[in-house]
Amino acid sequence: MKKHPKFQRPNLSGRNIKKRVKDSWRKPRGIDSKQRQKLKWAGAVVKIGYRSPRSERGKHPKGLPEVLVHNLKELELVKGNTVVIRLGGALSKRNKIVLRTKAKENKMHVVN
Repeated sequence: MKKHPKFQRPNLSGRNIKKRVKDSWRKPRGIDSKQRQKLKWAGAVVKIGYRSPRSERGKHPKGLPEVLVHNLKELELVKGNTVVIRLGGALSKRNKIVLRTKAKENKMHVVN
């Protein structure tokens, strides 16, 4: 999978960093914006050509698909070590411990 450039918000690159401006991407819209004019030194602009292949989308950086698990039944439906498991956020500490131990017995990888 190819890497794409780090898309930076206009007026954020180089020496003219503005502290009040967050680094989240925003489309450049100003009439004099160098980034909107697609000058190379002004930074890359988000385009459809940078999109990852369909087979790679939504996968964990390990290269495996993620499965959200909330209880033991959902954990038992998951097959072996072909997926990465993410535990639900509303689970209690006790339930998380139970699910982690069960996943470890089955040699599954838990992300959180």
